[in-house]
Amino acid sequence: MDSNVMTPKQIVAELDRFIIGQHEAKVAVAIALRNRYRRSKLPEEMREEITPKNIIMKGPTGVGKTEIARRLAKVVKAPFVKVEATKFTEVGYVGRDVESIIRDLVEASIRMVRDEKYKEVLPRATEIAENHIVNSLLPMRKEAAGATEKSDAELKEELLSELRAGHLDTINVPMQIPSQPKPIQIPVGGSDNSINLGSIFADVRKSMAGGATKTRMVPVKQAKSMIIAAESEKMVDEDAIIQEALQRAEQDGVVFLDEIDKIANDSASVQHGHDVSREGVQRDILPIVEGSTVQTKHGTIRTDFILFIAAGAFHISRMEDLIPELQGRFPIRVELDNLTKDDFVKILTEPDNAVLKQYKELLAVDGVQLTFTDDAIDEIARVSFEENENSENLGARRLHAVLEALLKDVLYEADDNVTKEINIDRAYVELHLANILKERNLRKYII
Repeated sequence: MDSNVMTPKQIVAELDRFIIGQHEAKVAVAIALRNRYRRSKLPEEMREEITPKNIIMKGPTGVGKTEIARRLAKVVKAPFVKVEATKFTEVGYVGRDVESIIRDLVEASIRMVRDEKYKEVLPRATEIAENHIVNSLLPMRKEAAGATEKSDAELKEELLSELRAGHLDTINVPMQIPSQPKPIQIPVGGSDNSINLGSIFADVRKSMAGGATKTRMVPVKQAKSMIIAAESEKMVDEDAIIQEALQRAEQDGVVFLDEIDKIANDSASVQHGHDVSREGVQRDILPIVEGSTVQTKHGTIRTDFILFIAAGAFHISRMEDLIPELQGRFPIRVELDNLTKDDFVKILTEPDNAVLKQYKELLAVDGVQLTFTDDAIDEIARVSFEENENSENLGARRLHAVLEALLKDVLYEADDNVTKEINIDRAYVELHLANILKERNLRKYII
């Protein structure tokens, strides 16, 4: 289904396939995305008055903030970029310019539009490539066939069928490959140290002008890809791609600002004088969130209608520690829930990319059939939940740490393991996670 016309409930259902819980956050982003579509159907004068309602999400690490953003990028057919706020520092400090966020968004939009346009011309480009390869192979086929009653058209049809079936992939055919430009020699030393830049640039233009080629034998599979790429490039209008990409980035772009809490001025940082750069980053980010014009190498873009989604753990700082102007630009606030033991059970088994499914598929490569009993899954979830409760809360990432410890021996010995069917039950879990459980029990007695 086209994501541009998906209802909020359909967007949430799509996110539910990969993310357990966090219904409130899913609803917030689903409504925001649907509002983009609703706005696009309004008269132009009304569209100019409606700006996105930006979202800020709070929750500990590993509960789904970044995963929502990652899956959102796949659900929406809109320019999307995810950046970490910690990569930016105030102007005058070492770090990236915050406007690079918008430039990255434009580049993502160009890639997206270009891919769409190339897919549109792919059937025609493929047809040209197939005809070119068949014509190249026809003399060899006629020679191999010898005296035959088959016409050239019949032989071409045979070759085309074999080509499409992949039976000719390893046969070499001649291809005209652009020659690599010669290295530019810049004279150094001697009696005349002057450099004729005009001559050098003329040589560069000549080498890149598309004249020089050389014939090289390449496999049919590679030749087909090369011809498709070359023909597709001829069929698409690069200037039109850039114009459409700028328009999409401006009207439909989505920016996910991760780790926004790391640039908040918590009281501890203020006391130790570390707030200067943090507040500077906030003030630098503010204009692009409020709405400004950013110059990119492809043209200017307004940020007024870009949807910004920010996220952070806020376990040291608070949302209220952000400067008031920036807080005001994120009117929708969502707090994500801590994961429960039942959530861990669901994460292990229910999503399309469930963690246990991943390990089963990995070991299947070595011919190992891995199964988990219900009580084993319950025990893995319990251990993971209690580890989060008694030490650093890693959210769902804790499952990966626990499973790596649990399956270490299986993963190490899988390629030469005589036993190709391994059943993980509660006893197996308790035995192989004994060290983790022992360390947790010891921590109880450390004062």
